[in-house]
Amino acid sequence: MAEGLLKDMARDSFDVFSAGTHPSKVHPMSTAVMAEDGIDISEHTSDFIDDYLNKGINIVITVCDSADSLCPSFPGDVERIHWSIDDPFQGWDIRKNKMDSYRETRDILKKNIKELIKNHL
Repeated sequence: MAEGLLKDMARDSFDVFSAGTHPSKVHPMSTAVMAEDGIDISEHTSDFIDDYLNKGINIVITVCDSADSLCPSFPGDVERIHWSIDDPFQGWDIRKNKMDSYRETRDILKKNIKELIKNHL
C-alpha cells in the first residue's frame, strides 16, 4: 500500500520501490482498499530488500517494527525513516469485517506520506 500511495501522491518526485525481509504477494484486501482511492496495486510485488542494497537508495522507509529491526544497513548516506504501523494481515482469507483494519493502515500511511512529501520536496 505504501508504494502505491507514494507513487500516486508524489508522482515523479521519487523513484519508489517496495521490498521486504520476507516479501510476499499483495493481499487482495490491500488491493481493494487502495481501489477505493482510485489506486491500482493489483500488479505490485515486493522484492527482497537485499536486491536494493547497492542501488544508491537515499531514503529507506520501514513500516512495521519487525522490518525496522531486520532491515540491513544500506551503504552511503541513507536516511532511515521508521513508521510503526500495525500490519492488518491476519491470514489470506478475505472477510469484509476485516476491511476496516486495512483502511486504517491505508489512512495512516497516507498521513505519513503527506508529511514525508512536505518535508522532502
